[in-house]
Amino acid sequence: MRVLFAAFLALLGMAPAAFAQNAYPSVELLSTATTVMGEPIRYPDSGPARVTSTIVTLGPHSEAALHLHPAPMYAYILEGEVVVDYGPHGRRTFTQGQALMETMAVPHKGLNLTDRPVRILCVFMGAEGTANVSLVK
Repeated sequence: MRVLFAAFLALLGMAPAAFAQNAYPSVELLSTATTVMGEPIRYPDSGPARVTSTIVTLGPHSEAALHLHPAPMYAYILEGEVVVDYGPHGRRTFTQGQALMETMAVPHKGLNLTDRPVRILCVFMGAEGTANVSLVK
């Protein structure tokens, strides 16, 4: 009887962990130490940390300006399809549901070649005094 009671108590102890796992299922979107161009991710040390999130929308048949990211930028494609032009490094296509760490050292621009808008969640892991985006002329 004591053995059964001990086993029952052990099961009760595991119940909260099992419940939490089922109540809050998760799907890993991205785990990486490098950008899409293979660069190691480096955080700016120019000041206190600042995380900024934005949703960028590219209209149908439009393109972003050529730019760089001085701070690491995580992107998640919420809607649509974007082609990113990395100049001599080629182009890559990202579609709804894909996640990436964007390049920091390679100038690039996003292109929407479709008839539908593209919406991208961008999370910048920067620092006070460091720009999240720098335009390239």
